[in-house]
Amino acid sequence: MSRVAIQIAVIKGDGIGVDVTDAALAIVEAALSKSSSIRLDYREIYAGAGYFRETGRDIEAGGEEAAGKADAIFLGNAPQRLADPRAGDIDLVILRESTEGLFYSAAVHGRSEVINNEEVRDVLRITRATTEKLHRFGFELARKRKQRGSRGMLTCVDKANVFASMAFFRQIYDEIAAEFPDVQTDYNYVDAQALDLIRRPWDFDVLVTENMFGDILSDLAGGLVGGMGIAACAEIGDSTALFQPAHGSAPDIMGQDSANPLAAILSGALMLEYLADKTGESTLADASRLIETAVSRGFSESRIRPIEFGGDMGTGAVTRELLALL
Repeated sequence: MSRVAIQIAVIKGDGIGVDVTDAALAIVEAALSKSSSIRLDYREIYAGAGYFRETGRDIEAGGEEAAGKADAIFLGNAPQRLADPRAGDIDLVILRESTEGLFYSAAVHGRSEVINNEEVRDVLRITRATTEKLHRFGFELARKRKQRGSRGMLTCVDKANVFASMAFFRQIYDEIAAEFPDVQTDYNYVDAQALDLIRRPWDFDVLVTENMFGDILSDLAGGLVGGMGIAACAEIGDSTALFQPAHGSAPDIMGQDSANPLAAILSGALMLEYLADKTGESTLADASRLIETAVSRGFSESRIRPIEFGGDMGTGAVTRELLALL
């Protein structure tokens, strides 16, 4: 399917979100110029804490509607290393459904029950419709990654030995697995999974889990690869998607040219891959691969040395080096 332009809503956010967004979009545009004739049209939407201080609104008038109409949304925000030489083989994805699980109580007003100031109960919700969609997305992603050379394995992370909700989660996983005989199945209780991410993270491909479990494990996984400054994030909806680095806004270093832009840049690569699937334009996927290859090569050749990892390169230097590597 050919399209003249793809619409991207850009929300730079607060703090270093501004710095890393500019870096990420510069890399995205450079990658596109080398592999695709597709044009991305950016529509900046003003939102965040700073915008609220200035206007009393958390997002500009019409901003939510504009974001919903876009093909994708890019959000600017909302150094340890493993000694084992296999650390370079870490390539995993953690999937969590963001409207249910234990966060259901926080997301839906009134689902937490306070009893006489002596007890609080929160609801953990797992529904068939939502969980089928989550597992099917996971199997499809594992199949797609297998075609690119990964293991093609989806690990169901749960606590099915204790909770009926988690047994239900695993039951639905098994039902959907029958549709994907080419994808390897795997199971792990969440406590054992946390241990295994420390002991042997290179053995995993795609992990699918309940919302709270995924929230915890994704931060652990970020630490395995150097910190949240390199952790990319995609939030995939039914009709559009939002892409952002997993880190916060770090207002104390805003504008100091010291933020690590890699999480934002890699989120931009995820955005291009998503748009390739959505539009059928394979050249967008080619641009995504260019970015990922440039980042990998930059580290292997010691050409990328972010300050966050004890290096000597700030936001601008990392961005310029990646541009040279594309």
